[in-house]
Amino acid sequence: MTNAFISGTGSYVPPRVVTNADLAKDYGIDTTHEWIVQRTGIEERRFSEPGVMTSDLALEASKQALEAAGLVPTDLDMILFATLSPDMCFPGTAVFLQRKLGLCEGETPKFVGAMDIRNQCSGFLYGLGTATSMVKSGACKHVLVVGAETHSAAIDMTTRGRTVSTLFGDGAGAFVVSATDEDRGIRSWHVGADGRFAEKLCMRVWDIAKRPYVDLDEEGNGKVPPEMLWPHMDGKVVFRHAIERMCGALLQACWANGVELKDVDLFCFHQANKRINEYVANTMGIPPEKVLSNIERYGNTTAATIPLLVAEAERTGRLERGMKVAMVAFGSGFTWGSALVDW
Repeated sequence: MTNAFISGTGSYVPPRVVTNADLAKDYGIDTTHEWIVQRTGIEERRFSEPGVMTSDLALEASKQALEAAGLVPTDLDMILFATLSPDMCFPGTAVFLQRKLGLCEGETPKFVGAMDIRNQCSGFLYGLGTATSMVKSGACKHVLVVGAETHSAAIDMTTRGRTVSTLFGDGAGAFVVSATDEDRGIRSWHVGADGRFAEKLCMRVWDIAKRPYVDLDEEGNGKVPPEMLWPHMDGKVVFRHAIERMCGALLQACWANGVELKDVDLFCFHQANKRINEYVANTMGIPPEKVLSNIERYGNTTAATIPLLVAEAERTGRLERGMKVAMVAFGSGFTWGSALVDW
């Protein structure tokens, strides 16, 4: 039986560090380091410089993952790209990553399929599940799964938007999912959604029901009011549902594999809010030393958080071959996902 395993991981964050104090000093946001840490656990995040695109961040993480897997881009059979901050409205960002990987060049170009996944914070786990199924079915041998975001270009960096702008950062993470005959890899994946709460965490930007979908001024230039342009979040509703759904998704992955929580070596929770993750761990009786965290340094990088977390853990020796790893995420939509992996 063919199994799907993670043959390589990669991560990349921009070099520019933006501390909580910088948000107040450089952007004039009425906030403090203590206010942000108390509510989120975030101390700093990374911002890209103007001109950097989401696919640029993804490229660096992808190259690292391919190198770790001992592969070159032409070994890939598919690219799955999870993001809520694409390079442009359309086409999808995966095709830009394909081009930047050099797959369209040379004497023997390989025009592999390239697909975007728009499931926000849980998007990477949706992609991981899709890649796992592709590999197990025999349709693909190697699939690149990427999560990348450039939030800094599209958040309200004023006091008006501080409940959202203090949370997010830029970054990218990538896995190569490959076929193996060994008894290891991604044991199961599980996803869910509840569209009743779609507007509780959203970024409207345009209203496609309108004609035209963006209001125009007398000169034909688009006008987007702040409530449409910037992300909106009902924090209390998101917090409550995140805890409920993450606990449920984690249990689902364990039950599907006949595994108890105490058998899991590492827990990789989506890095949206450290308080959410602490609450989930306490509720489930998970020892703090088993829960990985880097939100303190990177903030919420949405689709990139889990691959960033896993790649760092592998490179620092925290994640070793033979460990059992649980990955769980929750995000807007509402959507959620989990996966259990024998590393």
